[in-house]
Amino acid sequence: MEKVKLNNGLAMPILGLGVFQIPDAAACEKAVIDAIEIGYRLIDTAASYQNERAVGHAIKKSGVEREDLFITSKVWVQDIGYEKTKAAFQQSLDKLQLDYLDLYLIHQPYGDIFGSWKAMQELYHEGKIKAIGVANFHPDRLMDLIANSGFTPVINQIETHPFYQQFETQKFLDENKVQIQSWGPFAEGKHDIFKHEILSAIGHKYNKSVAQVILRWLIQRGVVAIPKSIRKERMAENFKIFDFQLSTDDMQHIGTLDTNSSSFFDHRDPAMVKWLSEYKVDL
Repeated sequence: MEKVKLNNGLAMPILGLGVFQIPDAAACEKAVIDAIEIGYRLIDTAASYQNERAVGHAIKKSGVEREDLFITSKVWVQDIGYEKTKAAFQQSLDKLQLDYLDLYLIHQPYGDIFGSWKAMQELYHEGKIKAIGVANFHPDRLMDLIANSGFTPVINQIETHPFYQQFETQKFLDENKVQIQSWGPFAEGKHDIFKHEILSAIGHKYNKSVAQVILRWLIQRGVVAIPKSIRKERMAENFKIFDFQLSTDDMQHIGTLDTNSSSFFDHRDPAMVKWLSEYKVDL
């Protein structure tokens, strides 16, 4: 498994399993067990996914040493703020049945993020988290956090896929030594992505699936990807992307698909900011 080195020296697998939208405990537990059996070592969950407990059970049952796994979770908006983040982190740790997290993220850029960031820095210095970062932060919000806290996140997990390629944001992140990570690498199937003419033609050229082409395109850009699946055969397929390399022409051809806009929603839309800020999760 290829790895990227984060700005604090921690090595992170470039490919992992995301468990967003797998709230069913049995299905989530099986998916994580299957993924670890295939060879995945990065597992990405969040408090708001409501499946941390299932992920924890799967980790226990996997038989893989804790230090060989890279586990990520996130604090949701309702728990943003210093004291609430401290409590939310402990709750996530308890559900996961772990002594530490490899990575803990601020899930959305709203509310008292500086209070949360202070709490996370303390947990990091106490050794309870190996690295801290953010998700869904636009460059201006990220620079605000860096400039006014003096502590740079290791990662920014953002929507990144062939229709929203984030090249300018990646350039900004690289300049500030923040690793880019893709959520929704397959755009959750939007735009009929798995039957797309260009992606299908490139896949045919390498005898690979569209999903494999997309993941290969991301990792060749140095983007960490966490595709979600509950089907073991799909997970295995997604994992087989280290035995080929896309040509420069193919990389550029995929580049022509960029719409430079989200396939889901705008994190700067006032209505969406209000909705996410008020959205309560039964934690």
